[in-house]
Amino acid sequence: MTYPDREIRLPAPPRGPSIALRAVIIAVALLLVFAPAVASRLADWLWYRDIGYERVFLTQIIAQWSLAFAAGVGGFIILYVNARIALRGAPRRNLHIRDATTWAAQGPAILMERLASWFVVPVCLLVAFVLAVSAGANWRELAMFIFRTPFGVADPIFARDVGYYVFTLPMVETLLTFLNAIAWASLVVVTLPAYVARSDIGAVVDTSQQGGGLRFFVTPRAQTHIAILAASILVLRAVRVVLVDVPSLLLSQKPVLFGAAYTDLTVRLPLMRVLAVVLILAAAALVWQARKGQLVRGAVIVLVAVIASAVLLGGLIPSAFQRLVVQPNELERETAQIQHHITATRAAWAIDSIDRRELTTERPLTMREIQSNQATISNVRLWDREPLLQTYGQIQSIRTYYDFVSVDDDRYIINGELRQVLLAPRELNTNALPTRTFVNEHLTYTHGMGVTLGPSNQVTPEGLPVLWVKDLPPASSVPEVKVTRPQIYFGEQSNEFVLAPTRQREFDYPSGEGDAAVYSSYDGGAGVSVGSFWRRLLFAFRFGSMNIILSDYLTPDTRILYHRDVLDRARLALPFVMFDADPYMVITDDGRLEWILDAYTVSDRYPYAQPLGGGTNYMRNSVKVLVDAYTGALRSYVADASDPMIQTLEKLYPGLLHPLSDMPADVRAHVRYPTTIFSAQSALYATFHMTNPETFYHREDQWQVPTSRGSGAESFLRHIVMRLPGESAPEFILMRPFTPRQKDNLSAWMVVRNDGEHYGKLRVYQFPRQSLVFGPAQIVNRINQDTEVARQIALWDQGGSEVIRGELLVIPIEESLIYVMPLYLRAQGGRIPELKRVIVAHESQVAMHETLEQGLAVLFGGAQPPPPDAAVPTTAATVAAPRPATPPIAGETVSATNARLIREAGAAYDRARAAQRAEDWATYGTEMRRLGEILGRLRGTP
Repeated sequence: MTYPDREIRLPAPPRGPSIALRAVIIAVALLLVFAPAVASRLADWLWYRDIGYERVFLTQIIAQWSLAFAAGVGGFIILYVNARIALRGAPRRNLHIRDATTWAAQGPAILMERLASWFVVPVCLLVAFVLAVSAGANWRELAMFIFRTPFGVADPIFARDVGYYVFTLPMVETLLTFLNAIAWASLVVVTLPAYVARSDIGAVVDTSQQGGGLRFFVTPRAQTHIAILAASILVLRAVRVVLVDVPSLLLSQKPVLFGAAYTDLTVRLPLMRVLAVVLILAAAALVWQARKGQLVRGAVIVLVAVIASAVLLGGLIPSAFQRLVVQPNELERETAQIQHHITATRAAWAIDSIDRRELTTERPLTMREIQSNQATISNVRLWDREPLLQTYGQIQSIRTYYDFVSVDDDRYIINGELRQVLLAPRELNTNALPTRTFVNEHLTYTHGMGVTLGPSNQVTPEGLPVLWVKDLPPASSVPEVKVTRPQIYFGEQSNEFVLAPTRQREFDYPSGEGDAAVYSSYDGGAGVSVGSFWRRLLFAFRFGSMNIILSDYLTPDTRILYHRDVLDRARLALPFVMFDADPYMVITDDGRLEWILDAYTVSDRYPYAQPLGGGTNYMRNSVKVLVDAYTGALRSYVADASDPMIQTLEKLYPGLLHPLSDMPADVRAHVRYPTTIFSAQSALYATFHMTNPETFYHREDQWQVPTSRGSGAESFLRHIVMRLPGESAPEFILMRPFTPRQKDNLSAWMVVRNDGEHYGKLRVYQFPRQSLVFGPAQIVNRINQDTEVARQIALWDQGGSEVIRGELLVIPIEESLIYVMPLYLRAQGGRIPELKRVIVAHESQVAMHETLEQGLAVLFGGAQPPPPDAAVPTTAATVAAPRPATPPIAGETVSATNARLIREAGAAYDRARAAQRAEDWATYGTEMRRLGEILGRLRGTP
């Protein structure tokens, strides 16, 4: 029964979520996935803007995205065009086939054709995206190429400026790598879709064979297309050989040199050019064979020919020539190349202008020379870093959450004299907090506090270091050094973010008895404001802490301080230079704490220059960076304006780097030449001081850096305040000695000057070859063989104590040397090393006494030391000739003089005992030292 006038309505299917709800769900999902990454980039942008280095961030972002976009679009166009050409011949089959037999035969092919067509765009987009990301990572090579600066030095083979290898060659290599990747990707994209669509490439059943079989086919059009792409790969390889591989011969390691050797220039270079021609001919042959419909046969022939040519031209012939022609006459053949190697290495590492001076050892060292070099003696560093760190950690940490990370050498003018000091910042270690909560870690315990500073050579009567700046709050006993802003918000281990100021008081330092403390509120102005809800939300995502949103302690004035590790902070601000791993702190004239960081421009592409670890064969200490420990303010200065790499970076970031003359004078006075580059220069100079190719080849006069007890290659690398031979005033220098290769005697020592107009000047003092100057290893052997030293060490080791030998110090005095080794004593299980003895050695003489002055007096003054228990180590800062006997008073006999000295000794002893009972150790040490001096004068009387 029908009802024509009645509309029949079927029930509606259940409705799913509304479009709006689905949009919200998708938006939330995307937010959860991408919010952390977006928040991180936004937080980075706000941080760069806060420190005034926004241009660094924006330059990198713009350059990366622009280069990636261009590479991605170009790559996609090339890939898509090739894929569409490959699919152009696909047959148009009818998808609406109703016959089951026909569908069974053609249906899968139809689906594969459609899938190939549908997935062309997504696959091309994916491959182009990968290419874009890879290309964007090379933005720095592009920027350095655009703003490149000539070095003004040409390579000796192709007469190209060194800047070509440093700036242009990396960009050429990057571009060819990108084009090669596109060519290979296009080859794959052309081959696979064409096969899947079964248009140009496929397989059919060969009925001519018994039992049938598959016969693969490739249409002529597809063969030509594939051949062109394969040929482009061969052509790109030929271009790479000419533009990259040939100049890279000057950057290759050889057995006797770094750079192009005789075989490279005579045989390998012409054969490489021949190989490039072979590759181009092979590309043409491949296309020709493809047009004849013989792609597979042509590909096999071309592949065999290319591999054979590469093996023959690039391997067998040069190797045979090297073995049969060069090796039997290597010195004669390689002389010119060795000279290139020496010249380039000395220029690349700035060791070609070292001031070289000869020393004589004809005149023996006397007390007169010791007295005239009082500035050197009074700054001998008797405290090694490791024992001093342990001692500071026990006597100056104050609380468990304070930590001393490092101890650094520096110099200050104290009482009108240049004095070497050891300085250690007292930083906050949040991992050691008794209770680690959000409030404690990020709001209350926000900063370290003050520094510990003392002379490098003085000790208390107990064998502990003398401290000029100590305690909390930092108190100074010398008027020249005062700390007025002791808070350290930015340091070497300040990794956690902090929020300040907030309603929660910030812990400054403990005070008085019990749990009393002094609190403060940050007013340095650093950090990014988190006063609004959206800022809190942003940083909650950035640091994964919802407490930033939920905390009631935050105020509209609260700022978040992050990237507080000074090394991390500097690396982010200046990502185009390599930073030294050892920042050091200085105290300014107005009492602020500033970090100084050294940065280097480096390259591994200086032709013929010898590389060190990591392949670096060019290095300049071109940048100095200051970071305020309280405000985090970061300023960067050009330390070497002649460096072409820093000139290029100044073009890239105009106005970002300031001239060194703009650095505040009180901070500039503490700038020092970094040990990293000096270590590299001295290690290279040990070999490259030989400028004659024949001498260099035979290594006739090669030096080496001496090593000591497990210290490795960095042994005997020391900052010293001393008066250099021929100079009138003491200065702060960095010094390293040399011994002949596989010998122990000393051959030379090298210094770099740090003060004023002499900053960065290298100088080498060389001993005459015909004289024997004992080296560190020989001195250590003599010390070990000294019966008094052996007896004392054995005695201490039996008493439940541990003897720690300090580093052997090499101290130049005039044209001679003295060696100094401190001995520390530490109770077993204890953590406070005490300086108990100082060993002094000169030539074949060894003396061990409580102070450096006593040892020097014995070695050079002929005085007899006081008994070992007659004095406690007090100071090694003041060395003078043995005090002459007190002249007799008029009418007084010699016996009367002796009696008077005995009475003075008795009185000094009584005062020392009284001070000991009162635990007045300073007075005790003074009186015991006075007693030793009186006894010394008493021995000097007839």
